Amino acid sequence: MPPAADPLRVFDRRALRLHRDRAARDPGRADFLFQETAERLVDRLADVARGFPLALDLGCRHGVLAARLAGRGGIETLIQVDAAWGFARRLPPPAAVAEAEALPFKPGAFDLVLSNLDLHWTNDLPGALLQLRQVLKPDGLLLASLFGGETLAELRRALMEAELAEEGGASPRVSPFADLRDLGQLLQRAGFALPVADSDTIEVTYPDALALMHDLRAMGESNAVAERRRGFTRRATLGRAVALYRERFGRPDGRIAVRFEIMTLTAWAPHPAQPQPLRPGSAQGRLADALGATEHPAGDKAG
Repeated sequence: MPPAADPLRVFDRRALRLHRDRAARDPGRADFLFQETAERLVDRLADVARGFPLALDLGCRHGVLAARLAGRGGIETLIQVDAAWGFARRLPPPAAVAEAEALPFKPGAFDLVLSNLDLHWTNDLPGALLQLRQVLKPDGLLLASLFGGETLAELRRALMEAELAEEGGASPRVSPFADLRDLGQLLQRAGFALPVADSDTIEVTYPDALALMHDLRAMGESNAVAERRRGFTRRATLGRAVALYRERFGRPDGRIAVRFEIMTLTAWAPHPAQPQPLRPGSAQGRLADALGATEHPAGDKAG
């Protein structure tokens, strides 16, 4: 009888590191998404009117976020880490090989943790968020982006339909992504204060699904699901997937549309000076008065 699958092993971390090492050979080839989301994170950081002397860049790739920061955010020292040696070796010191599920830092080490499109590859996301909260100083800030559940939904559908038609079954071809409504709860479970999770969508067009898959490979974002089918995709399956994608999601100009859902997490390590929720029943005024509305008892209908 085969051993039971590990419920926490969604991704093959070895395969992921190999994919990222391959991407590191030509890091600028398809990094447009990382550049865009890095700029958005830096813009959000600029809205925080305080300095962060020591910061961690988790999943730094080839220094995309560091280049965007360029002295902004009140950061005096930025430590860059990535799970892939291929990326980490390109970085100026201080830099290291590390990943969210096994952070090699002491508690309360950082004023700020930044992570740009990295946490969606974490097997134990609740545990990783707990570690991130622990390495932050009190009132330290976590600012992270990751792919959300609608990312590559079109590709997932086309590949599944093609595989069912050509091979009589389907295996995971696109990574599962977290749902926005769960992330705020995960931040609270990890002990963060003032957690906020929001979502935006970046739409990109490609000539066809093959060009999209080539870019995903160049990004290091190829399929690394532990239960994926090994080996090459059959030519017939791939051809049908390309045709289905164009049929379902083709544009009038002949290109295909691709959606990347970007979820952004903002949360703080707890500190007594932070705003606290009021005790239930302690309000000094009525909501109806503030809104200039008439209050009706439960069961009554407005005239």
